[in-house]
Amino acid sequence: MMTFDRKGLSFERCKEIHRSLLLPRMVEEKMLILLRQGKISKWFSGIGQEAISVGATLALQEDEWIMPLHRNLGVFTTRNIPLHQLFRQWQGSQDAFSKGRERSFHFGSSEHHICGMISHLGPQLAIADGVALAHKLRHQEKVSLAFTGEGGTSEGDFHEALNVAAVWDLPVIFLIENNGYGLSTPASEQYRCESLVDRAKGYGMEGVRIDGNNILTVMDTVKGVREYCIRHQKPYLIECMTFRMRGHEEASGTKYVPAGLFDEWAKQDPISNFERFLEAEGILSREQIVAIREELRLYIEEELRIGFDAPSTVANIKLEMEDVYAPLPKADKNDLDDIPVHLKTRAPEKRFIDGIRDGLWQSMERHPNLVLMGQDIATYGGAFKITEGFLQKFGAARVRNTPLCESAIVGAALGLGLEGYKSMMEMQFADFVTVGFNQIVNNLAKIHYRWGQNADVVIRMPTGAGVGAGPFHSQSNEAWFTHVPGLKVVYPSTPADAKGLLTAAFNDPNPVMFFEHKALYRSISGPVPESYYTVEIGKARQVQEGNDLSIITYGSGVHWAIAWSKANPNLSTDILDLRTLLPMDHEAIRASVTRTGKVLVLHEDTLTGGIGGEIAAWIAEHCFEKLDAPVMRCASLDTPIPFSIELENAFLANDRLSDILQKLIEY
Repeated sequence: MMTFDRKGLSFERCKEIHRSLLLPRMVEEKMLILLRQGKISKWFSGIGQEAISVGATLALQEDEWIMPLHRNLGVFTTRNIPLHQLFRQWQGSQDAFSKGRERSFHFGSSEHHICGMISHLGPQLAIADGVALAHKLRHQEKVSLAFTGEGGTSEGDFHEALNVAAVWDLPVIFLIENNGYGLSTPASEQYRCESLVDRAKGYGMEGVRIDGNNILTVMDTVKGVREYCIRHQKPYLIECMTFRMRGHEEASGTKYVPAGLFDEWAKQDPISNFERFLEAEGILSREQIVAIREELRLYIEEELRIGFDAPSTVANIKLEMEDVYAPLPKADKNDLDDIPVHLKTRAPEKRFIDGIRDGLWQSMERHPNLVLMGQDIATYGGAFKITEGFLQKFGAARVRNTPLCESAIVGAALGLGLEGYKSMMEMQFADFVTVGFNQIVNNLAKIHYRWGQNADVVIRMPTGAGVGAGPFHSQSNEAWFTHVPGLKVVYPSTPADAKGLLTAAFNDPNPVMFFEHKALYRSISGPVPESYYTVEIGKARQVQEGNDLSIITYGSGVHWAIAWSKANPNLSTDILDLRTLLPMDHEAIRASVTRTGKVLVLHEDTLTGGIGGEIAAWIAEHCFEKLDAPVMRCASLDTPIPFSIELENAFLANDRLSDILQKLIEY
């Protein structure tokens, strides 16, 4: 028998709780009917688990962010999102939160402080860290709350998010819905600890295990935990024991569940038990409960009528393309390209690394809401000493050392963005981005297209070979990200561009992958204006014009091309520095091809799958009539990057540049 403790809750409040608990159950029951009728395509049922979603949401303030998952319909209904809007979302209507681009609960609403999930589940936990960090920086008495299932606790994102929250003392509530199964895999095959809440101790935080089917227990626990997190500025782990009365999703079925379990958990149903309690307390009679159910049924039917009355979806390719990126703020009047040439020449000579440092420093001054995060970037100043002195100037709140948790820090950066902050994460080496890849390509890149939320994040990527660092500290992996709509990929080759493109990246509300070639840090110098300026992202730089042949390149390739041109003064070489790889300046490429008719695409990345293949294909498709020879490519070998300097030199594209150019010239 489930025991309820009102703890002073009024009759009216108990009635409100009952309606909040009952509504998502009745909506789900209607959805299951519609699914059988073929009127909706898919459904993830939370029947039997409503007390967790509803209770947790009722215990929070309305402006505290929640990161729900598949079975948390009660979060959306309790936050009073009109049902017809939810119905349109589930139908894939263009007149919905994701404009037909996302399904079921894969959407968010900043108005309701709900952050939409992605199918990978674990990454949502770290977003809660970032939101909590924003509250902490503002000294606000607020928490964030992230849901996970018991299966999700096996993911690395769970470990990373809890570890970061503990190390940074963040007011986050991590709530596990332990319903016994990860799709069909029982908990006994998911983990070996007796209770998942025991994991809290390993992260240095408190935790509690509760009956997730008791609405009053959930409410009271989350309310108390919220007060604890705010008072102590620490995270907390709650494990809610419950059971999933339907399949993972309806097509999965439940044949893998022993029949006796359903009978056992049916007795623990959160709604029927709470209704018996309300009757026993004299708060509601059976007749009143029946009347409430009929009232809600009519409400659901009316909202369903409105929702299904939405206009038919019509694909608008222009709009689809426009919504990949958040709109830019008004153009900065201090663009480098607008600075007169004589002012550029008077600018002091600075190294490539100094240009990056200047851009970072001036952006910190210009944007007081900019937070820097990365391994060893504070007291130590970063692996390459770019942030040396930043801690003393801007303080530990804004210049933050991180644990070795790349995925969680990218997620935290997105969470900061939900609360209006800008953030920079430094990958100590671009190679290490692989362990944060999911957050970047599935959370950061897609979020604006999915539900209109910007991701104001810059990820700095020290990249490239030429320093004898071997296969795990020298990769050129920029092409991985050019295939991901929603990201911007920037790769400067000069100190002035390094500064101006970095400042532009911080002004951009979209996620920017900012590649910095390590070998250029202290080997390349050039004029860099002292004042703040920006260089337009997406616009190539004409290094020099020529009419014999074109070299289209970026990064270290620019300097290889210049060196070759100087060694071959008898040829008029057109050199185009792309600077931005996504979005790409196709018009500048077209102009270079038109001038010469012979084109070499040069990059340090390996040949197969490199961005050069995409550029060559675009030229062949759009500029074929301008060509006097096949588009040729010069790239590094299709091998991992060797450690030995002799082997590395042979690996790099520059070792074959002269031969390939000679072949192009002679064609």
